[in-house]
Amino acid sequence: MFYAIPLENRPSWRNPPWMTVLLILVNMLVFWGPQRSEENAQERAARYYAKSALPALELPAFVDWLERTQSPRAEAARQLLKLKRTDELLEGLQHERVFLRQLRADEVITPAHPRFDEWKRERQQFDAQWPAPFTERWAQDYAKDAEFKPWTWITAAFLHGSTGHLLGNMLFLFLFGFSVELALGRTTFLSFYLLGAVGASALADWAYAGKGSYGLGASGAVSALMGMYAVMYRLRRIRFFYQLFFYFNYVTAPALLLLPAWIANELLQHLVGGQGIAYMAHLGGLLSGAVLMTLALALGRVKTPETLAAERASARDHDGGDGEFQRRVANARRLGAAMKFESASSEWRAAAALRPNDADTLRAWFNTARLQPAGDDFHAAARRIFRLSATDPDTLALQHASFTTYLDQAKPGVRLKPDDMARLARRFVRIRQFEDARRLCTILLKTAPDHPELADTLSVCANGLLHAGERDKAVGLLPHLLRLAPDDMVTRALQRA
Repeated sequence: MFYAIPLENRPSWRNPPWMTVLLILVNMLVFWGPQRSEENAQERAARYYAKSALPALELPAFVDWLERTQSPRAEAARQLLKLKRTDELLEGLQHERVFLRQLRADEVITPAHPRFDEWKRERQQFDAQWPAPFTERWAQDYAKDAEFKPWTWITAAFLHGSTGHLLGNMLFLFLFGFSVELALGRTTFLSFYLLGAVGASALADWAYAGKGSYGLGASGAVSALMGMYAVMYRLRRIRFFYQLFFYFNYVTAPALLLLPAWIANELLQHLVGGQGIAYMAHLGGLLSGAVLMTLALALGRVKTPETLAAERASARDHDGGDGEFQRRVANARRLGAAMKFESASSEWRAAAALRPNDADTLRAWFNTARLQPAGDDFHAAARRIFRLSATDPDTLALQHASFTTYLDQAKPGVRLKPDDMARLARRFVRIRQFEDARRLCTILLKTAPDHPELADTLSVCANGLLHAGERDKAVGLLPHLLRLAPDDMVTRALQRA
């Protein structure tokens, strides 16, 4: 088993993912509404069946019929009959449409049977109690003689076989759905979700046709969201929690690399003969989602993560009041010109609070506050710059230049948190500032040897050094990588160096 969960993104309740929430509610209403009512009615009918004369009359004949037709379930059914597992045999009987049709036509228990009248009466009473099919009607049907019902390619995505099945799918729907919904907009998101369900069901119909049983569950549509997510983030490095059999950890990797990993997992599970799970529906969903998101990106219909971040920053700017911001900036410049640097720094701090992601404002605050390197404003402005989320070249250059100045001038010393150091080290590798990245890694190893991002930070730094031809410096990090991430690809590469 392999699965991965994104750790970095959180839903924005300023613009809630209402369509994702609505889909979750619809799935729950269907399961705990008509599906649960049908299940309760079936349980009541099964209790009547077990107390009636029907098991003794029908079940031996049913097992004989399975053996005559060379059903792969015949041997298991014979064992269930010996163990008197009436409920399980009844479930199998009710799903064998050919046998059930013969039974109701009096071809199994014939009028010549001495207990025919008793059987007929109790069978009619049982049939009256057995509910009209709901789940079977709207689920995909993989039987040999199944009617072609393409609408079930969508309706099956709103049905589930158990509470665990439902809750697992809804968890992944929420984790991936809110990010994709914010990027696509509610209408396009719903359309793509349903198209993903269709793609998943279509591949499952092709793969499982004639093999019996039914297909149901939102996992195919959710897999489509996973494919959309991977294509949307492409090469952006995202933190994921993953589990591979009994091993679990987290990794920071380009999102698009997870798509082939997910596809390979579904193919492997299908080939090794996994029972009860429609892995081909998962595969169909992944491929459908990837294609849909690729088309949406090509048509410019997607708000990328960077666009969403800019919109959130713009909303914060608007909420803060443009007039108030301009007033603070004007005051800061006036006070700076009058050489009242402490007051100017306070005004820049207030302006930065109104526009926390405005790089020019943060730069002005930092440059003013550096004139008093022991003051709290200098440390606060530096931290604010180091925590900028944008990854454009100008922002990375500002962060590196500010780091160099801060390291040189901060009094009585730098006040960097481990999270900031790890983030800066990875960013400095991106702009090939390897010495400063190594310096931060060294500080992290001394001050926060158990930091959760240390292994990934060292791996990124060593990988950057390797690609830059600085093999000896990269190998210098190997002892720490062997302790923290012995199975990491970079660690193995350094061992071969």
